[in-house]
Amino acid sequence: MSAAIPIRSTQESSTWTHANSGSPRSAGSTKIGGRSRMLEDQLAALRRENDDLRRTLFEAAHAQRKLCGPRNLRRGSFELASEIFPVRHLSGDFISIFDYEDDLVFAIGDIAGKGLFAAMWFSHLVTLIQLQFAKCGDPASTLAAMNRDLLQTNLEIPLSTLFLARLDAGSGEITYCNAGHPPSFLVRREGASEALSQGGPILGVVPGASFGNGKAAMLPGDSLIAYSDGAVECRNSFGAEFGRQGLLDTARNSCGSAAGTTLFSVLAAVENFTGSQAREDDVALIVLHRAVQ
Repeated sequence: MSAAIPIRSTQESSTWTHANSGSPRSAGSTKIGGRSRMLEDQLAALRRENDDLRRTLFEAAHAQRKLCGPRNLRRGSFELASEIFPVRHLSGDFISIFDYEDDLVFAIGDIAGKGLFAAMWFSHLVTLIQLQFAKCGDPASTLAAMNRDLLQTNLEIPLSTLFLARLDAGSGEITYCNAGHPPSFLVRREGASEALSQGGPILGVVPGASFGNGKAAMLPGDSLIAYSDGAVECRNSFGAEFGRQGLLDTARNSCGSAAGTTLFSVLAAVENFTGSQAREDDVALIVLHRAVQ
């Protein structure tokens, strides 16, 4: 005798299918939703960290610029303008402007490298210039002392170039020393020029290196242009450099103008020359002008 085989109704079968097929899909959706929320939280955290980093870099760049001294100042018939344009947030080029006794001291330098390493040495060198000048009183002795201090440190030191000058605003005499930096130009009122190259080697390389002072007299209408290599080594789309001649020609065209006018004329000439080509190095400039009275 055969046993009866129970037959499930269509309605029951349909109910069982929907009930069981819905559960895995619902669990999968829950997992995906959870992962999505987790990714959104992580993305929001990254945005906050990025905003904090940008704010920190902005504050560090602001602190760097304050260490350099004033952008513009006057001393008798002299006026000085200075600016730094980092290729990133923080600069490896540096400027230092300060008073010593009745004179004005100014410096422009370049630290090899970029980013945080160069930025750390930026503040150290700017501080070291002022400390050593207060002890030594003249550019050559200051650079010799700085060179000795750098070589005695146990830290990894970068290659650093530096042009350091002391201005007697009463007489117009400049005493300067150049430690491996691109030579500054003294542009005369009538357009003649001379390079200020007297000095010594790059800082932190040669133990016991000797540095010598140079002297120059600034007459009414003369301008001094100090710059970092980023101003002359920038290239256009054809690969040509702006060069020292481009800088000198621009300074001559601005001969007799106020310091700020000459500075921004040089910057405009650099920008026009490079066009859409991105800069690869920081740019620092100092222009000192003696007005005709």
